[in-house]
Amino acid sequence: MTSNGNTPFIAAAMESPMKMNNVGHKGVVSAVVTGLLDLFSRQDQLPPLDPGLRLDGKVALVTGANSGLGKAVAIDLARRGAHLLMVCRSGIPDAGEAVKQASGNPNVEMLQADLSDLASVAQLCDRMQARNIRLDIAVMNAGLMPLHARRTPQGHEVMFAVHFLANRLLMARWLEDGVIPRAANRTPSALPRVVFVSSEAHQSSPPIDFNRFAAFQDYGIKHGMKFYGLSKLHLTTFVQELERRVNGNGPPQVLFHSLCPGPIASNIARESPVYIKPILSPIMKLLFRSPEQAAEPVMLLACSPDMTEHSNVYLHMMKAKQPSPLALDALNGKQLWECSAPLIQPYLTANRRETECL
Repeated sequence: MTSNGNTPFIAAAMESPMKMNNVGHKGVVSAVVTGLLDLFSRQDQLPPLDPGLRLDGKVALVTGANSGLGKAVAIDLARRGAHLLMVCRSGIPDAGEAVKQASGNPNVEMLQADLSDLASVAQLCDRMQARNIRLDIAVMNAGLMPLHARRTPQGHEVMFAVHFLANRLLMARWLEDGVIPRAANRTPSALPRVVFVSSEAHQSSPPIDFNRFAAFQDYGIKHGMKFYGLSKLHLTTFVQELERRVNGNGPPQVLFHSLCPGPIASNIARESPVYIKPILSPIMKLLFRSPEQAAEPVMLLACSPDMTEHSNVYLHMMKAKQPSPLALDALNGKQLWECSAPLIQPYLTANRRETECL
């Protein structure tokens, strides 16, 4: 964890890392049980964000902002005065109008992009570069868990594409284009922040198979959760490597954070099997957290003044802990970076190579 200082805010939380329950995330039912155990055993260590904190003059972006957690985060950011950019595949313009009404902030824009399609991601980057957009806050929230494997236009498995590849390309382009401005001599409070929504499912994922990297694998209902966890392992490993390459051991230039928001009502039941949904839906609605509650750790990482002294914090709900050993392994990070570079290279700015901007 890169740090500008030694505030007790995070240090105290890291002294007693949360123990992972031993049920795991092997299927939808076990994931729900895991979520319930996490909720009942949770011990919040970090204080919630000051409700009076303002973000006037800041530009914030949220992917997957048209529903669920992303929409809740979008409303909170807009309510605090940020100029908000909502990156969504659908829900345009209705979701944006709903956020304007809920937040009382007219400075809300919707940007259309299909994050499962790298060509669409690159087009989004082109539009942002042309407008000279500069981000202060980016919340990389977009996600899904389909019942069956689906191919993207580039032939990748859809969760691998949305959870990892899209974020991989967005970071490369935004850093290259200056959408995320890097400056080591900035005051900590002025550094841009990027928050990646991961999942504790990455903790029980099998290792990344670099010998078959990016190879499409078919799956059905039984193994969907396995591939969900694997895609989140790709993401969490990527965040660790991004931190190494951008910030290294020096003063942070960008604050990168990641988290698992905990179990959220409807985030699994939305695409759960028909025979399970009548059972899961009421349980999750009754016992799981609302998107607004789950947004608390996201907003903490994205906005809290207490987070200006640290980069590369990982939260599980409101408690700081370590990602999995696989995600922290520097060799895994290097292999992931190098194996994925050819997949995004065609979508980088013409005549530029990723190594020039990192």
